[in-house]
Amino acid sequence: MMPNVYPGRVCRPFSNCRLVVSPHGTFSGWALGFHAMRKKVFWRLLQGPAVRGAEIFQATSEGEYQDIRKLGFVQPVCILPNGIDVPPLLKPSASVRRRLLFLGRIHPTKGVTTLLRAWRAIQHRFRDWELHIAGPDDGGHLEEVQALAANMNLERLVFRGPLYGADKLNAYRAADLFVFPTHSENFGMAVAEALAAGTPVIVTRGAPWSAVQREGAGWWIEIGLDSLVACLEEALGASPNQLARMGLSGRELVGTHYRWPRIAQQCALTYRWLLEGGDTPTWVKLN
Repeated sequence: MMPNVYPGRVCRPFSNCRLVVSPHGTFSGWALGFHAMRKKVFWRLLQGPAVRGAEIFQATSEGEYQDIRKLGFVQPVCILPNGIDVPPLLKPSASVRRRLLFLGRIHPTKGVTTLLRAWRAIQHRFRDWELHIAGPDDGGHLEEVQALAANMNLERLVFRGPLYGADKLNAYRAADLFVFPTHSENFGMAVAEALAAGTPVIVTRGAPWSAVQREGAGWWIEIGLDSLVACLEEALGASPNQLARMGLSGRELVGTHYRWPRIAQQCALTYRWLLEGGDTPTWVKLN
């Protein structure tokens, strides 16, 4: 996209203008392989030359740092996650059915078709649960997803469409469990938002959320149908109290490590170091 090209061109004539590049997942192997030929041409002619002049890259995870190095960039890399605002804890009263929520772009990378196939495998054993899929269509993939759902005669499945603001927050709060079977994420903002709302999560290893499993806030699983089915059988069989405790652990995780004031301060210190020098921040890698 051209907004990834213009800053590099603007910075070139001015030696006092420093270019910071945040790839946000665009350098991952999965992302580069999606419409690969188109991206190779664009990279060779426009985007590659534009970002090679970066003074520093900003990665949101260790995995994204590795992606940057694999492309041959030797500049410093600042590793800082995205920030999150932690809302007040407010879980609505229990409904007739427990709710499993997916929220994100309806795009092949998000693994929604895998989720539908997993739901078909377990829906008859967990009739007290329903699956809600929320998010905007991306590139016409929603039509494919809805056609697959109709062909499999899925039960207790609700397509919510895109949700924003208070509606999105309320969807996280109303969910008993959040599921994100993504193929590739540099961070996974929806995971952080669900945890901040006090909802436990199932997330694949396509996203850098090992802390979810380490802190007892949910499950961090291999990508694929079999692992998702096995995890759903365990998670949907958990008691409401067990899931609620996991949700509180996730909220504490996000509140401790991902609040915006902490991340903003680290960004500011990084930019000051870039301009003025001095001791290298611990979150900046030079190798």
